[in-house]
Amino acid sequence: MIKRKKTRTVDVAGVKIGSSAAVVIQSMTKVPTTDVARCVRQIEQLAQAGCGLVRLAVPTRVDTAAFAKIVQKVEIPLVADIHFSAERAIEAIEAGAAKIRLNPGNIKNRGDILRIIDAAKMHKVAIRIGVNEASIRDLRKADVVSGRRVALMLKEMKGYVRLFEKRGFHQIVLSAKSSDAVRTIEINRRISETFDYPVHLGLTHAGLPEDACVPSAVTLGALLAEGIGDTIRVSAAGDPVIETRIARQILISLGLYPAPKLQLIVCPTCARTEIDIAGLARKVKKAVSGIDKSVRIAVMGCIVNGPGEAADADLAVCAAKNKAFIYSKGKKIATVAESEIVPMLMKLLK
Repeated sequence: MIKRKKTRTVDVAGVKIGSSAAVVIQSMTKVPTTDVARCVRQIEQLAQAGCGLVRLAVPTRVDTAAFAKIVQKVEIPLVADIHFSAERAIEAIEAGAAKIRLNPGNIKNRGDILRIIDAAKMHKVAIRIGVNEASIRDLRKADVVSGRRVALMLKEMKGYVRLFEKRGFHQIVLSAKSSDAVRTIEINRRISETFDYPVHLGLTHAGLPEDACVPSAVTLGALLAEGIGDTIRVSAAGDPVIETRIARQILISLGLYPAPKLQLIVCPTCARTEIDIAGLARKVKKAVSGIDKSVRIAVMGCIVNGPGEAADADLAVCAAKNKAFIYSKGKKIATVAESEIVPMLMKLLK
């Protein structure tokens, strides 16, 4: 079991963020906020995929007006993504945002930041303080060589947290992101050591989904395994439902999210394999996709690992040349031709 770092708990319209609650998956809509119907559909898809919070960009007054309409049409709490404008932040808060994501470094006037804090405090809205490596004002080329980027990010975060605390505001979630995996891990370790506020994790600009999944899993997985992280987002270009699925898989792998009812264990294959295991596994996966049962199925390709996995699975296929041995609860119950493997499994499941 992973022991999570103890943090405060922040309430975001009923969604608890902090070590006393489950890690929350977040994502972001990727259609124009002004297109209310498409936004609502995407938010509903994200909620169904496992998101606890969804963020929307509100760069203009027209966007915050649309945001107010969207809030009324969905059940999941919404986060407004704010850059550069205190007016947009205050409009989003008044429109019903449960939380705003704020990069104070992009708002030049200190008085404007205080106005945002006061509005959030009045409306009981949480704020995620975001520090992105790319937006650090004092960043110089030499800092890449000297490794000072992490120190500069931490320095900025300390300044912002002091500002919020002096204003009597503590409904804070902290986030520091980089497109570099190692620096993201290091800065979040430092933040976790320094503060007791919940931490949002993400590897920013991670790439296309097929390129983003491994570095995101390495980065977020390393931190989560150390007990760091209370919300996560996988930042991948394209369909946000895909990034939500990746985030969910990361959490499942660490025991931080309920595993799916139906688990498919598949042999990696080697020269001993005498059947197309990958093809067979895909057929099995497709066949059982609509079954709502808690069941573990193993599809194995040889005698080495087959019996052991069969003993650990509810149902197992130990395949040989043109045939397979079918196991139920570790007991061999049938030998079938290759063409009968999937029908036999379906018969047993039903």
